[in-house]
Amino acid sequence: MFSRKTVMETLAGEYRSAFRGAGIDFEDIREYQFGDDIRNIDWNVTARSGAPHVKVFMEERELCVYFLVDVSSSMFFGSSGEGKRDAVARILALLAFSATHNNDKVGMALFSDAIDFYASPGKTTNHVTAMIHAALDFDSKSKSTDIGEALEFITKVKRTPAVVFLFSDFHSTGYEKQLRETALRHDLICVAVNDPREFETPEAGMLELVDAETGVAAAVDSRSRKVRDSLRSEAERRLHRLEEACIRSGADLVRITPEGDYIQKIISFMRARKERGSNAKI
Repeated sequence: MFSRKTVMETLAGEYRSAFRGAGIDFEDIREYQFGDDIRNIDWNVTARSGAPHVKVFMEERELCVYFLVDVSSSMFFGSSGEGKRDAVARILALLAFSATHNNDKVGMALFSDAIDFYASPGKTTNHVTAMIHAALDFDSKSKSTDIGEALEFITKVKRTPAVVFLFSDFHSTGYEKQLRETALRHDLICVAVNDPREFETPEAGMLELVDAETGVAAAVDSRSRKVRDSLRSEAERRLHRLEEACIRSGADLVRITPEGDYIQKIISFMRARKERGSNAKI
């Protein structure tokens, strides 16, 4: 299930650079070395010694990372060998082990239209493994999605700032207010997981399409360009609403597909975040 050691090491390093600690403490003073930030020069010591010296700071490293994972019925869809929920579990595994490798705590909530499962933050390998199994195997009693409910939950259980990854296909509406409130308190990263077939319907004659969350079925003629364009437009509107909501709230957004190179997508996001600061959109 897990990526090779080199990928894990790369991701752990990128994670540390992308997600900084809550603050820094003064640790020591030493002579300036090439590449040091000149903003850290201690001018008093430099004047007394006749040689440039810089202040050295120790990062307050420990973070708390939460994963909000959509386990509604639509997340089981997959047109290739891997479904949306499988892709989420793989990414969650890499991120969670990267976090604990850097001595950060990780917690998780699985949600549909309510909170179905909650794992409080921990650091051990057994803790992370149990989270991954739950993300893969948990069978929700509900089929629908309420992203607002999940965001309200995390703001209640975690009052102090945390890193929050929200995994969903965002087949939900009315969550913009909660998205904004969560992003104000926490470092929020929305990971939109969508299958290519949600945007491109194949020409396969008459099809019966069933909404996984409502159970409503409809017969459509996929030979009709108008029908295919309508289905694609609805998926694009949903994604556009999410993009606009993330921009307005200041949340980050990463878009992935199960059949794409989503591990590289996550690494690219972290590198962009490190280079540009927070709110890097990939």
